Amino acid sequence: MKQLKKEYQALEGEQIADICVKIASDGKGEDIVVLDVRKMSSFTDYFVILSGRSTRHVQALAENLENELRSKRINTSRAEGLAEGKWVLLDFDDVIVHVFYHEQRDFYDLEGLWHDAPRLETQS
Repeated sequence: MKQLKKEYQALEGEQIADICVKIASDGKGEDIVVLDVRKMSSFTDYFVILSGRSTRHVQALAENLENELRSKRINTSRAEGLAEGKWVLLDFDDVIVHVFYHEQRDFYDLEGLWHDAPRLETQS
């Protein structure tokens, strides 16, 4: 198991998703959605999906999420798309964060593809 700080060792996927929502909201992430895919997916429990206003904003949101979670010793096992800033995927094992530039979000429509997944209430 990863060496998490003591206060973060017992965090469930939903709690990590909540932390991601808070960080994204503080960074002015837009249209934040959390999907519970536990019953539909074997590779993760939650998707956190959000948008940025520009490619630079997408990059900043993703970098901030990665840095804030790393400070809690919750590291990404994979980050994809950061250089382009159109769709950044951050894989935190139980939680996968998708940070989209709004045009890519509309095009790929993850919420539509996973329409059967329950949406969790967010504090954003």
